[in-house]
Amino acid sequence: MIRMKSKGFHLMPHTAMDFPDSETIRVWKTDSLEPDINTYAAITGSQFHNGVIEVDVCGRLLPDAPDYSRGFIGIVFRAAEDGREFESFYIRPTNGKGCDDPVRKAHGCQYFSFPGYTFSYFRDFAITEYENSVETIALNEWSHIKAVVRDDCATFYVDGIEVLKVNGLKHGATSRGNVGLYVDIGTDGLFRNLMITYDD
Repeated sequence: MIRMKSKGFHLMPHTAMDFPDSETIRVWKTDSLEPDINTYAAITGSQFHNGVIEVDVCGRLLPDAPDYSRGFIGIVFRAAEDGREFESFYIRPTNGKGCDDPVRKAHGCQYFSFPGYTFSYFRDFAITEYENSVETIALNEWSHIKAVVRDDCATFYVDGIEVLKVNGLKHGATSRGNVGLYVDIGTDGLFRNLMITYDD
């Protein structure tokens, strides 16, 4: 297991972090309301290609979070050192248990690929296969995210349940890069128990 406080981190633009305790890292987005950009804390030198990424996450809302904030929190993988491209998976905790809106409920989790294939791109072109519902998530509660990545395919689990499978990762089968801890607009994100298993 990687103990996060012993690892080095590189912060992308508009990203802040601190350590509330010895086991937890806190990450939040600053000074930008642009969605689906490179707001994450990269684990320096993680250089991930194939394998498994697991982490416990807790999405909370910042005091000044806009109305459309959903507690967006998740992971980045195969990220370029400068953040110019990466793959990502995140959950929207407000769209889980306790959500009565069927449209929002269907958007419990999201895969996106920066820079070309963002949430906005998928919505603009009515592409729905990169989202799904997640019944177990909620604001201010811990969830477990697991990503199993093999070449150009990834399977994502939340709390032990498969929630999304992506065939055809947008940066291709040979892409390699850093793992990161991702948040989006309005999220006060907590992360614990990060574990990266490398298959190559």
